[in-house]
Amino acid sequence: MNENELFAICPLDGRYKSRSRILEETFSEAALITYRVKVEILWFKRLCLESVGNLNPPDEKLEKQLDSWISQFSVDDIKEIKSIEKETNHDVKAVEYFLKRRARESGNTFLKNHVEMFHFGCTSEDINNIAYALMLKDAREVLLLQTDLLQKKLKVMSKRYKNVPILSHTHGQPASPSTMGKELINFQKRLMIQIDGLKEIKIKGKFNGATGNYSAHSIAYPNIDWPKNIKRYLSSLKIELNSHTTQIEPHDYIAELCNRINHINSILIGFTQDIWSYISKGYFTQKNISGEIGSSTMPHKINPINFENAEGNLGMSNSLNHFFANKLTISRLQRDLSDSTVLRNLGLTFAYSIIAYKNILIGLNKLDINKHNINKDIDNSWEILAEPIQMVARKHHIPDSYEYLKKYTRGEKVNQEIILKIINSLNIPESEKNNLAKLTPRKYIGYASKLCDE
Repeated sequence: MNENELFAICPLDGRYKSRSRILEETFSEAALITYRVKVEILWFKRLCLESVGNLNPPDEKLEKQLDSWISQFSVDDIKEIKSIEKETNHDVKAVEYFLKRRARESGNTFLKNHVEMFHFGCTSEDINNIAYALMLKDAREVLLLQTDLLQKKLKVMSKRYKNVPILSHTHGQPASPSTMGKELINFQKRLMIQIDGLKEIKIKGKFNGATGNYSAHSIAYPNIDWPKNIKRYLSSLKIELNSHTTQIEPHDYIAELCNRINHINSILIGFTQDIWSYISKGYFTQKNISGEIGSSTMPHKINPINFENAEGNLGMSNSLNHFFANKLTISRLQRDLSDSTVLRNLGLTFAYSIIAYKNILIGLNKLDINKHNINKDIDNSWEILAEPIQMVARKHHIPDSYEYLKKYTRGEKVNQEIILKIINSLNIPESEKNNLAKLTPRKYIGYASKLCDE
């Protein structure tokens, strides 16, 4: 850990730097500037392609030159833009001035003659909202990579443990058994639905000027179909045009993204808590990592720290998701600037989520099933067979079947012998008695194993 990380106020830039670094090229100040530059250059190219004014479609040389401004955009370029910003006190205008300077110094006569077409028709928000749209599109892919790894891990574990019966617990009390695989696949299926929903959210953008009416565009070039032109531009970026806006894109899709991530994270909070409980019950053991300390005073401990850390970071992400979803969709009249500083923090929710996902994966890779403890727990819970017995009794129309089984099992410690006495006391066919007599808590798992294969 370097000195900057040691003194970082936010743990994402300090303690968790190694795990959040994957987002540096997406959410940093440098990244935002880079996206802005890309948006500006591609807009200039679009104006050329559409032959706006005296512009012509770029020849191969010009196209390569403009593309190189994007591909070779450097830290030194970023520093130059920040230097310009010190004078302008305007971050987007600094990008515009940088590109104009680059055009004048390019040696390309066409660029020199058309330098004022950079940032043409744009308000700062046109550039910013598209920059954030590209940012979020890329960030979603980074996040989805981690969630896909989680899904795959849960599928593998579900297959591995599909035939391992466990005692279920409803309200914290012994309940009808399941299998460990079935309980894991429950979470995978829930995640899959929300992850698919996250993938389907359309990233939107506006590029329609100061109050969303293409006003300056229509005055400068009244014969151009600007909405159609700009739709083509945004489509080339794989962004859907939001045609009805004020000065700002209303951020509804960002709220959708945050709410969907919130839902994914809430599922995973439940998952981490369940795994924590299974570890506490001894259903899972954790691998002893050489040199790792559990407790500073109790040498024997191996704590479920990865799942606890994940739970905390998921909660951090969700608190931000909630705030973003509620704040960003509100703006006074045609705009206020309160969204600007908030948007700069979008990376936090992705970072906290990804740290959590990585911790869950690390934690899962440390787990070993403990069949001894699992079997001990389920084998001492014969009372759970009261459910199938009373269902068979109901099948044969025995009155008050539920109440009869309740009398002998509720709150009682029941063993196999008692279960057999109850079965034999019922006025049901011998074949039914024989089938029930063969039943054990481990065998009472219904379709649990088969559901792991769906």
